[in-house]
Amino acid sequence: MRRRLLMTTTAMGAMAALLPLAARAQSYPSKPIRLVVTFAPGGGADYVGRSIAQPLSEALGQTVVVDNRAGANGVVGADIGAKSAPDGYTLLLGAAGTLSVAPHLGEPLPFDPVRDLEPVTLVATGPFVLTVTKALPVDSVASLIAYAKANPGKLNFGSSGKGGAPHLATELFASMAGIKMVHVPYRGLGPAVADLISGQIQVLFADVPLVAEQAKAGTLRALAISSLTRSSVVPDLPPVAEAGVPGYSAGTWYGLFLPARTPKAIVDKIGGAMKTVLAAPALRAAMSKQGAEAQWMTPDAFASYVRDDSAKWGKLIKDLGIKVE
Repeated sequence: MRRRLLMTTTAMGAMAALLPLAARAQSYPSKPIRLVVTFAPGGGADYVGRSIAQPLSEALGQTVVVDNRAGANGVVGADIGAKSAPDGYTLLLGAAGTLSVAPHLGEPLPFDPVRDLEPVTLVATGPFVLTVTKALPVDSVASLIAYAKANPGKLNFGSSGKGGAPHLATELFASMAGIKMVHVPYRGLGPAVADLISGQIQVLFADVPLVAEQAKAGTLRALAISSLTRSSVVPDLPPVAEAGVPGYSAGTWYGLFLPARTPKAIVDKIGGAMKTVLAAPALRAAMSKQGAEAQWMTPDAFASYVRDDSAKWGKLIKDLGIKVE
């Protein structure tokens, strides 16, 4: 009898512990929501975060406030998002460089991207444009590869810094194409674009807005887009995968996360609201002008997307021995 009473009491206690979570999920949201953006105002992540904040507020019926928490390539803000209460009132706009790349660069993170974060949906992807200096005698991906093979180690490529997305995108391209180029890191892509135009470097994978106008003006040459398929952002450019390196895909992405152990009902509610937000033609057009493509995924599909992306960059970083001190 005592054993039966103990089992009943334990079961009732477990059910009671779950009741507050269930009640919160049913009444969610009942107060303003914080959206942690892991980079400073004015950048791509900030633009994406502010683009979704207002329509998400309307979809959920509560104010969504953008909270910029920059530092350590997004790690500071991601750590805040990961360690917040799992009640749906702190959302994290995470980025590829922080969650797919940083875990493989040697420095331990203060959180575990898999264990401590609950994926909700992909929000936007940002492909790069493969560009070359106009003095280089190439006009396609195939001719660039042929030139690099005929002149091993003589082409310099720029990046925004060692271990950054443009650096890894170029290393992946070189690895898959079987060519050797020399890495020249910069403090941001702006100076790299300037040196590409002047001919100090010859190759650069850069964000669309940074090179679109220069390509139109003829001060540099755009060869291809880094996404696996043609992009609505620059529909006239072929993907690298179609133009000479089958299977190639690179770029950055932004996605929405919640702290681990957030009730599924809340995850699903936010994910459903984001599906409506990201389908809006005005938002899609506005993001496109900034070089980003709005995309929605289910939580399970997004979790798989993040795992695959992390595995791809982890293998490349390990194979090339890339470390950021």
